[in-house]
Amino acid sequence: MRKIVLAAALAAVLPVSGLNAAEEAVLPKQDWTFNGVFGKFDKEQLQRGFQVYKEVCSNCHSLKYIAFRNLEALGYSDEQVKSLAAQYQIEDGPDDSGDMFKRKGKASDYMPKPFPNEQAARASNGGALPPDLSLIVKAREGGPDYVYNLLLGYEDAPADMKMAPGMNYNKYFTRGAFQLAMAQQVKDGVVTFADGSPNDAAHIAKDVTAFLAWTAEPKLEARHSTGFRVMLYTLLFTVLAYFLKRRIWSRIGH
Repeated sequence: MRKIVLAAALAAVLPVSGLNAAEEAVLPKQDWTFNGVFGKFDKEQLQRGFQVYKEVCSNCHSLKYIAFRNLEALGYSDEQVKSLAAQYQIEDGPDDSGDMFKRKGKASDYMPKPFPNEQAARASNGGALPPDLSLIVKAREGGPDYVYNLLLGYEDAPADMKMAPGMNYNKYFTRGAFQLAMAQQVKDGVVTFADGSPNDAAHIAKDVTAFLAWTAEPKLEARHSTGFRVMLYTLLFTVLAYFLKRRIWSRIGH
């Protein structure tokens, strides 16, 4: 009975046009270099994605599980990582007087949050809480395909849909009945890549999504390598066990 009541309540709240849009908005699949047993990350793409996060996403979203030293896996040298960390002011302490203080970041520090607490984050975003992006690709159904399409899924709301104040229509954000507090952030030319890579919205979205896939699973390549070796060992062991079985049973009359 509770499920029936809940379903009826949702049907009353969600606009019919939104439900139709949900059926039509099929999540397009993308080709990712890290897919498959032999999938690997493109380090140049990850560096571009980190640039997008740093210049666009980090204003609201944190990466609480990523330390500066982890960025060496993207192809940065130890000196580059130290230089990058030093650009940030990290709160530390208390000192001998019991006070907190600011210092330059170190490679061992985790990337600082854009807001000191949840209340400050909500106050700066109209009451919405920007999620931490460390595991966002693993936390959403559809994984990188969902994140990529969400970044590009902003459109004008259907004429018969009533939008809440400050909300933006996104055809892939079904969790919030297609209404998303975050405005479109990924646009053509929003960043300029030093290597001259295309910086249209589609390429920018793909680069930052690949970076977020890495933050969600930085050991993916090692896992793929280990899995392949385990499968190879299992196959070899199976073949050896088969021939051993034939040798043993060949001596026994039937």
